[in-house]
Amino acid sequence: MKKSLRLGIIGLGSIGLTYARKIVAGNVPGCELAALCNRSGSGAEEFPEISFFRDSGELIRSGSVDAVVIATPHFSHPSIGAEALAAGLHVLIEKPLAVSKSACEQLLAAHRGQVFAAMFNQRTDPRYLAIRRMVREGEIGTVRRINWIITDWFRTDAYYNSGSWRATWKGEGGGLIVNQLPHNLDLLQWIFGMPSSVRASCRFGHHHAIEVEDEVSAFFDYPDGASAVIVSSTGESPGTNRLEVAGDLGKLVLEGDRLTFHRNAVSMREFSRTSKEGFAKPPCSVEVIEFPDRGGDQHVAILRNFTAAVLHGELLIAPAAEGIHSVELGNAMLLSSIKDMTVRLPINVQDFDNCLNALIENH
Repeated sequence: MKKSLRLGIIGLGSIGLTYARKIVAGNVPGCELAALCNRSGSGAEEFPEISFFRDSGELIRSGSVDAVVIATPHFSHPSIGAEALAAGLHVLIEKPLAVSKSACEQLLAAHRGQVFAAMFNQRTDPRYLAIRRMVREGEIGTVRRINWIITDWFRTDAYYNSGSWRATWKGEGGGLIVNQLPHNLDLLQWIFGMPSSVRASCRFGHHHAIEVEDEVSAFFDYPDGASAVIVSSTGESPGTNRLEVAGDLGKLVLEGDRLTFHRNAVSMREFSRTSKEGFAKPPCSVEVIEFPDRGGDQHVAILRNFTAAVLHGELLIAPAAEGIHSVELGNAMLLSSIKDMTVRLPINVQDFDNCLNALIENH
């Protein structure tokens, strides 16, 4: 087994530079920063001792790395990822895996057994790990309703003006749905599974002078009768991040560092069937779990896991193959809003591709 992983980082925007600094600082045991790539050449001056490339293909073919992190604009993820996989490299790719489900499918088809992961760092957050465990182990019974208000993704005009590719259909393929919400959409499917249909309403350039969506409300139906509602925005401050999950055996409410479990003594459905009183409710107790430490640097946790997966065979926290689910949910939301219709899953990938191409051509 290798003692260290020679890692290359492709794309040196703010997140790529952050990864490079963390690795150089020794925060990722077993990982050696071996090469960097940025088309503009910026970033080279900060790491003069590291091999630097302007072309991703040259880095991939150089023989100087065992693995790459891809932190480039969204549309380039599939092509660079497929090239790296074809060269036999291990790959960690930033979210989203791709802009469209069809592009995800093409990228995943290039996988030949290497370690292939996605940067879904919020899977390491102990709050979501606790909720997932409680749902999976049946502590709240059958899930009936999910409500998630995620309006703390506030972004300024300066953020959108920081790159010409940002907040454009041609450069980014969307806004809130492809940039911020992939984290929440991944958690939604990771904890609760995939819905059967989506109905969404997006607002485009509602809070900022941009052409893509910066606010969305969506309703999800699940095969077992459960439902979910997501409301999100990059135009509210201070905003809210509140997740509420109702099940037969109680209700979970996550806001901030506190998870509150309203635990029913008996199933509400069973109580409803058997109670002789019209206004009675199941006996309920309240338990509070505090999370003063949300797990530190979640991105570093994923980098460590990726490195350990390559060097020691550790199971991946976020396999890239699971990244297609959040992309499909995002595609369904945008398609539903544009077409003013309920979209059933799995989506028709050609319908979405046609929709996105039309948006690109008309802007």
